[in-house]
Amino acid sequence: MTGTDVTARGTRRAGHPARPPEEHWEERVQRAAHPLAYPAIRSARHRPVVRVPRVGVVVSDAAVAREVLLDLEHFSKVGPGAPSDLWTPVLGPSVLLNMEGAEHAALRRTLGPLFSPRAVRRLVAGDDAAAAGDGVLPRLTRRLAAGETVDLAAAVTEQAGAVICGMVGLPPTDDAVRSAMTAARTITGMVRLHRHGLTRSQVRQARAVLERLTTPARAAYRAGDPATVPGRMRDLGLSEREAMGAVGAFVLTGTETIQSFVPRLVAVAHDTGWTGRLLGGDADLRRRAVEEGLRVTVPTPAMLRSVRAATTVAGVPVAAGDRVVIATVNCCRAAGGFDPDRPIDPAVRHLWFGAGPHFCLGMPLATAQVDAVLDALAAASADGRVPVVGRRGVERGVLVPAYRSLELRLGPAGSGPERAVA
Repeated sequence: MTGTDVTARGTRRAGHPARPPEEHWEERVQRAAHPLAYPAIRSARHRPVVRVPRVGVVVSDAAVAREVLLDLEHFSKVGPGAPSDLWTPVLGPSVLLNMEGAEHAALRRTLGPLFSPRAVRRLVAGDDAAAAGDGVLPRLTRRLAAGETVDLAAAVTEQAGAVICGMVGLPPTDDAVRSAMTAARTITGMVRLHRHGLTRSQVRQARAVLERLTTPARAAYRAGDPATVPGRMRDLGLSEREAMGAVGAFVLTGTETIQSFVPRLVAVAHDTGWTGRLLGGDADLRRRAVEEGLRVTVPTPAMLRSVRAATTVAGVPVAAGDRVVIATVNCCRAAGGFDPDRPIDPAVRHLWFGAGPHFCLGMPLATAQVDAVLDALAAASADGRVPVVGRRGVERGVLVPAYRSLELRLGPAGSGPERAVA
């Protein structure tokens, strides 16, 4: 082996230690999603805080990042370069993503019951067909167990689409699921990390798409049916505008994260020889492996804040109106490759879900969706066989880095991945 040898198991450069085995594919996934912003952000990873042209003040240290997220006096989700620039023109002013202070806290408390353990189990379980064994995940289990090759990315996309249907009050038929996912990705696909907002034409397009997506949610809200998420929002006291904004926010930001994470977790587990342990019966080990998978994949590679008042970030002066980019991908991946047996640095723990008042409200739903897919994969495993990754292809130009396809089949634990790339 001479020069640089790239394999499906990772990359090793002459004179340098081998990279973590999962890094080759994770780099491909991230760069395909953000070919301009991702390299710029990663170039800043060796310094805690640095200004990057066209991007902002980039924070790459986990402890500093947590300080920024908890400092509500100087940093806000509302203002120039913050999430409000992206989402307020599309979703309106009251959707948690673009709120601060007492109003944010009040809306968060009101929405809390929607994410109780019972509520998220109900939403993930879906319709009667799923309960009867004809849903996406039971079919995934049966096909794998029968020796078929399946596309996990497609299955998880379908499952995420079914959750969207549940949120907007649609029965999860095949057409409704596809339409819901296409609508959501049309909007999120417009976002680029190096841009501070959407163009006027993009805002008009996004509003039109979101209006079509939330039309059934509006009808469900007005009907007040407690069997639907919009109906439960009405029961909780949300106005129609608040409910439609919340539905839109959860649809746009939550489901795509799960669609991205689960195939990447399974791929990372495969590339590092962890599949058998991930799908074993040890609940604590699975929890640690999922958390470590979140740290390595970082489904949300960056978080945005606007500076409210002049201050410093790790010694770097910032002025009101400056944009701060929490480079979550740098903060979380600094600890190295995937290793669930390694203790998690408290500064990094759950940083991918935020910190403080803006810690992700939908985390219980995300966790329930991940567990549901892993349960389905575990149910297919038997006689020492586990799901083995085959061909994979990456998504390009999306907000949340993801695999476009990830083929799985049952095989002996430790089987190496196939080289085919798209």
